[in-house]
Formats: sequence, C-alpha cells, structure tokens
Amino acid sequence: MQITDQLATLVSEALDSAQSSGVLPAAGDVGIKIERPKLAEHGDFSTSLPLSLARTMRMAPLEIAQAIAAAMPEHYMIGDVTHAAPGFVNFTLSTQWLQSQVDVVRDAGENFGSVDVGAGQSVQVEFVSVNPTGPLHVGHARGAVIGSSLANVLDAAGYEVQREYYVNDAGNQMRVFYDTIYSRYMQAAGHDVPLPDPAYPGSYLEELAADLLKDLGDSAVSKEKSDAISYLAPESLKRTLDDIRDVLAKLGVSYDQWFRESELISSGRFDDVLKILEDADLVVDRDGAKWFAATRLGLEEDIVVIRSGDGGPTYFGTDIAYHHEKFFGRKFDRVINVWGADHHGHVARMHALLRAFGLDPDRLTIILNQIVNFKNEGESLKFSKRNNVMVTVEELLDEVGPDACRFTFLSRSPEAHMEFDLGLAKTQSSENPVYYVQYGHARMASILRTAAEREITFDSADLSLLTHDRELELIRKIIELPAVVERAAERLEPHHLPHYAMDLARSLQRFYEACRVVSSEEGELEISRARLQLVEAAKLALSRTLSLMGMTAPDRM
Repeated sequence: MQITDQLATLVSEALDSAQSSGVLPAAGDVGIKIERPKLAEHGDFSTSLPLSLARTMRMAPLEIAQAIAAAMPEHYMIGDVTHAAPGFVNFTLSTQWLQSQVDVVRDAGENFGSVDVGAGQSVQVEFVSVNPTGPLHVGHARGAVIGSSLANVLDAAGYEVQREYYVNDAGNQMRVFYDTIYSRYMQAAGHDVPLPDPAYPGSYLEELAADLLKDLGDSAVSKEKSDAISYLAPESLKRTLDDIRDVLAKLGVSYDQWFRESELISSGRFDDVLKILEDADLVVDRDGAKWFAATRLGLEEDIVVIRSGDGGPTYFGTDIAYHHEKFFGRKFDRVINVWGADHHGHVARMHALLRAFGLDPDRLTIILNQIVNFKNEGESLKFSKRNNVMVTVEELLDEVGPDACRFTFLSRSPEAHMEFDLGLAKTQSSENPVYYVQYGHARMASILRTAAEREITFDSADLSLLTHDRELELIRKIIELPAVVERAAERLEPHHLPHYAMDLARSLQRFYEACRVVSSEEGELEISRARLQLVEAAKLALSRTLSLMGMTAPDRM
C-alpha cells in the first residue's frame, strides 16, 4: 500500500472517531486526498479535507482540521500531526519508520518502485510505426523513447503490456517505394530507367538497390516491371525493416510484435470490418469512393476509407480494421498510440470510430509528441543531407549516444515543444543532467566497491544511527519512487522519471558531501555499516529509475 493510501486510511479513521464522539458532525461520504505540501516546513504530506468539509459541516475549516489532527490514531509511520490555516492537516513521517524503509528497499531489490495500480489489465502501446521506406529521421526518435519508456512504466505499475510496431507495408506509399526501388535497381544494372513521379528521393534507395543487385543478381532486369517488383519487394521491405529494427535497438527500443498492415487486407479483416460499418449505416458511397460517415457521429466531415479509381484503402481505412483487431481480436483493455504531432486531426476520428464499434472512446489514448528543435553551441540546426547536417536517428546516436537521447527526449512532456542541445548532451560535467544522474549511480557503486575492498560487511546494521538531516532527506527521496511510477502510469507521463532521477541525484550529492560513508576507524564502523545500507538502497532506486527510462546504470565513469 502506498504511503498516501495508508495516510488516507488513518485520516478516515480520525474523521470517523471525531464524528462518533460528537466533535464533528456527520458529512456523508468524502474523498480523502493526500498530497505533498508546497513548503517542506509543513511536513511530508498534508490533506485539505477540512476545506472541502467546511460547507457541509458548517464549521470553520481550521476547526475541522484541529479536530481531525487531535483524533488521528497513533501509528508507527507518523511522527507528528499538525493543523494549519486555512484548513490543512499536515503529517511528518517518523524517523524510526524512515530508517526502517532502508531495509524495505533493499529487500525489494530490482523490483523496488513497482506498484499494482494496473491490476493485470492488458494494455497495448503502439509507437513509431513509420512507413518502412527508409531510415528513421531524428523526428521519430522522441516518439520511440516516449513509447518505450511509457511501456516500461506501465509494466512496473502492474499492467500486462504489449509493445507494437505497426508496419505500413500496403498502400500508396509502398507502391511509390517499390516503383523507386525498381528504377534504382535498373539504373544500378546500367539501364536508363527514369524515376517514377512521385519518387522517394535520397541516397538510401540507391544504396539499397545496388545491394539488391549485388546480392540477388540481375535476373529481375529481364522481367516485366510488375514481375520484377514482385521479386524485389519482399527483400527490399525486409532490409528496410531490419535497418529500422537495428537502429531502434541501438536506442534501447524493442517490440513484442511487428504487426503488418498487409495482413489486414490478406486476412479479409478489412472487408469484414467494412461490412460491420456498412450494416450500421456508417459507410456511404460518393464520387466513386467509400466514406466513413463520421458526420453521423458528430464530426464535421466524412472520411474516405476506400479511394476512387484504384479502390485501395486509405490510411484511415486500414486503421479502422487495425483497431477493430486490437479491441475485438486481441481484446486489449486499453490501447495507447504514440504518434507525431502531424496526426492531430486524426484523434477525433479515431474516438468516433470507437463509438461506432460500441466501445468507450476512453479505452483509446493518443499521445501526440511535438517536434524537437536541435541546437549546437547556441545555434539552431536545420537538418539537411545536402548541407551535411545529421538527419537520421543513427547519426544522432553516433553523435551523443542512446542514454543522452533517451534522458533528453523524456525530460519534457510529449505535448511540449523541446530543444535538444547536442553540445550539452556530450558534456561530461554536472551541467549535463544525463552525466550528473549516471555519475551519481557510479559514485554509489564506487563506495560499495571500496567497502568490499576493506572487507566491511553491512548485511546487519543499526539503522537507528541514521539521524543526520541529509540521511533522512535521502531516505525520503528514495521512497518516493513507487509514487512516481504510479503517477506516471496513471497520467501516462513518463517525463516524471527524469525529474525524479535528478532530484535523487541531488540528494545523493548532498548526502555524500555531508556524511562520510566508508570508515573502519574505531567508533565509526557501525555508522559506516548503516550508511552503506543506505547507499545500497539509493543505488537500487537510481538504477531502477534509469532502467525504467531505458538507460544504462554505469558502475564506473
């Protein structure tokens, strides 16, 4: 049970006691919210319950606060209870309880921070899902980091999580891709075949086509174009997906499933789902195309699901079948899509789609991550291959490394525009938050190594010796992690993790500066053992936080 839940239970008992004794009048069912006060001198936690009860009870909120504080039951966890204007009850955790949490953290080990708010609900997180027509652009990296970290958080919060990449391997963009591959392949074989219009630009497809010619031979040269494309397409797609998969792996991103759009067509699911919507009178024929009748569900305009002419499904058309498969095929309780900001207009239509399926739209959450601006040495960068400025995720990783990418992309909420300072990300000093946090972990590891070298054991230690303000401050910060995980999972906001990591690293720094840890001198050995347990607990908390962010926790730097 979380600290806030325990405190809420105790406040409820105090309220019942005060009402039973006649000090406070009845007030019916009330919601008790426990929060952290803005000022540290007001304690560790507080509740504003008296403010919400004042009207019902027809009493001054300060009087209600005084009555609740006086009726609070004694509890090992609580050191002090006070009331404050205009109507708060403040709680300070007991020193003895804080000391005991060091063992709780150490016993939990690598699982410290896990909570069970998900209660086993199944949730799918779909992210990146870029068309497999070339390498990942730097603009895709933020969504990859947000999606993978969010999946980690949900997993730690007790959800059954599935990570998925939706491969758009059908439709018009892939036709352009394959047409371009064919032209580049023929050119590599020495034939003057012009590029199609439209065509995919850039050197990637030239290199891919040259590799296909080298590895598969020139047998496709003599084939009809359609047959040649059928021959080249599977290997072209495989190699492009392999490149995407490899780059994402370097970024610390992996998936449970790569779901192919083409399967929706070949399996007949697209046709079946379209029939469901037609039977519900939600598909109309107009101008030779089929339209989803979104206006009948409150949207301003209908949306094409099958184009006129070639009759191929649109992106939204296959999205209809894809999300039907998620909810009715694999029966996910919740689905979270992490998309780029350019999908803003897609959100309302997706929620309308769920209503058309008879589902609660809240079961689908779409997180839009805004664009990232990059700068170096104070100057903004405009990405362009022509100007030899980095454009791919792989180049970004080569420049600053995956840990700096992940921490930086996570440091702001997805809806906030952000600026990525390449120079700062490479700086090995406390100015760089990535370095500062990881150095905090390495320092704790170094302390533990020193203790081992001096053969100082600390499995049993007198934790009551941990009374220094910096020791208790560090314990308070360590035990916040479960609440941070819970908040990040409930709000779908993984950006709370890097902020917590920085706070914990600062607490570690202050503790390290104020408290000598390793000492074998007479009279200091017992406090050294207690502090070593605290260091181990802090290292566990920081390591878990870095792991949830998909980052490494180095023992040496």
